[in-house]
Order: sequence, then C-alpha cells, then structure tokens
Amino acid sequence: MDEDNCMVDIAKFFLEFTVDESCGKCPPCRIGTKRMLEILERITGGKGEEEDIEKLETLAKNIISSSLCGLGQSAPQPVLSTLKYFRDEYIAHVRDKKCPAGVCKSMMSYVISADLCKSCGICARHCPVGAISGEKKVPYVIDQEKCIKCGVCMEKCPFKAIFKNA
Repeated sequence: MDEDNCMVDIAKFFLEFTVDESCGKCPPCRIGTKRMLEILERITGGKGEEEDIEKLETLAKNIISSSLCGLGQSAPQPVLSTLKYFRDEYIAHVRDKKCPAGVCKSMMSYVISADLCKSCGICARHCPVGAISGEKKVPYVIDQEKCIKCGVCMEKCPFKAIFKNA
C-alpha cells in the first residue's frame, strides 16, 4: 500500500467482509458492524460529519468488548488502526470533503485543462455517458452531473489534458 490507497476505503473494505461473515448470533457484531459500515459509507460518500469519527471509535471499542467470538472482537480493528495512524485522512474526508488518495469517487472529479486540450474530441467519443462536450478550436468540458467518474476520458486523451481532482 502507498499514497494511492485510501485508508478509509481500506477500513471499509475489511468491514464489508466482516459484516458479510457475521453469524448474527450476538447483537454487537450483527448490528454494530453494520452501523460502523454505514458510517464509513457516509464518510467515503462525502456525507460524513465530525461526530462520525468519534462514533466509529466508540462503536469499535464496544463491539470488541462485548462480542462473543473472535470475528466480532477483531472486526473493528482495521477501523481503529486506520484511525490511530491515518486520522488525518478521515478528517480530510469529513471536513474538506476530499479523499487525499483520490480513490473515493464521490469526492473526485475529472477536469479538462483548457491549455492542453486540442479539441480533438477523442475524450467525448469514448465517454460512455456523453458527459463531455465541445467544438473545434474550443476546449472541451466535462459535465460533472453526468460524469460517472470511470476515467475513460483521461485514459484515451493523447494530450494528457484531463486530470483527476481529488
């Protein structure tokens, strides 16, 4: 893992697994991990709030101390670990509504540089949802409302005129 990995998203990935694997016997694991996952989904979706970070920590500690099996007792560990060592990433997601790694799709956008765009239309032809428009001799633009953030435009642009804004 490196700076291109979002630690909040990594914690969410591990929690998704444990939510799926929970046998459902004890409420702390069955319900608590689902609530933690909902909070992480809010945070990575750009809708997190300051108190979500504290809620995650409280829930995690309660789940660890009250779960019946090893799965429930270990499920919150990735969240606690990422909070301990990468709290700044959680804060960036919540306060700034930005993903420092540029991984969380709801917080990023693709932008065409007017200086680098040659108005060739390759990006527009490859866009699967028709989110790019323009005309000859005028730089193309991306409609952020239509854009599904797939990255095809950036991949296909031969002039490297499209950038990812995280």
